[in-house]
Amino acid sequence: MPHPIRGPSSSLGQRCAAVPPPPPWAPPLFFFSDLDYPQRMLSYQHAYHAGNLADFQKHALLAWMLAYLTDKPKPMTYIETHAGRGLYDLGGDEARKTGEAEAGISRALTEGWLPETHPLRQVLASVRREYGPDAYPGSPLIAETLLRPDDVIHLAELHPAEADALADAAPFAHLHREDGFAMANALCPPMPRRGLLLIDPSFEVKADYDRIPRFIGQIARKWNVGVIALWYPLLADARHGPMLKALQVAFPEALRHEVQFPPARPGHGMVGSGMFVVNPPFGIDEETRRLDAIFAGL
Repeated sequence: MPHPIRGPSSSLGQRCAAVPPPPPWAPPLFFFSDLDYPQRMLSYQHAYHAGNLADFQKHALLAWMLAYLTDKPKPMTYIETHAGRGLYDLGGDEARKTGEAEAGISRALTEGWLPETHPLRQVLASVRREYGPDAYPGSPLIAETLLRPDDVIHLAELHPAEADALADAAPFAHLHREDGFAMANALCPPMPRRGLLLIDPSFEVKADYDRIPRFIGQIARKWNVGVIALWYPLLADARHGPMLKALQVAFPEALRHEVQFPPARPGHGMVGSGMFVVNPPFGIDEETRRLDAIFAGL
């Protein structure tokens, strides 16, 4: 049965403008004031990478989880730490420059990687009916499209221009123009208590690899019923390894799903994409097996 779609509300032109304690060696948890963290984080622009293979994995799993959570009548909360602009134009200069969307969502649609009943396909169809064939929803718009009027959405974005665009793309959400880690830490446990937290940094700041295990531990202790989903890149130098080891020690029952794919271009360091999910929804293994089969055929 197709999932009901709430749908977007304006034009593409407008909208695109009980948990164990952390190990003793874990670094202190700190947020916005870290060194040059804001400056380095603000240098990242997702418009160059929207709709790529990493987005496909992340958004397929996110849409599936949100559809599962909204199948129950109780309201929920969605929180995202690094929201971006929410809506992307795959016909724009940034996307055309890298060509990553062509190898990602464009190929996925052409080759029918997902059935039309999949929540991500439904969201994409809804968004493109409203904004045209080059529109691509980021995770905030996926959430706003799938969630219901009684659900609550909190989005954090520090980049001024991206936050302005996000305000247009997700008008029903609470927009926080602040550090996403600090925002989530302050909100949790949220109301409603059912819900999902997406942690989706660019990892341009290497300190993120160190802070995230302790951050997730802190959130999970305060919000033990929340689904906590972390996206991370698989890089050729395997710098994600210690972070994942710490997370798996702390959360042995969590879902770890990784896919590999060819680099987007010569010299590009990302060779795959991963999702680590604390309190994964029941039945998600079927979705990860579907994605495994898709990426094995690339």
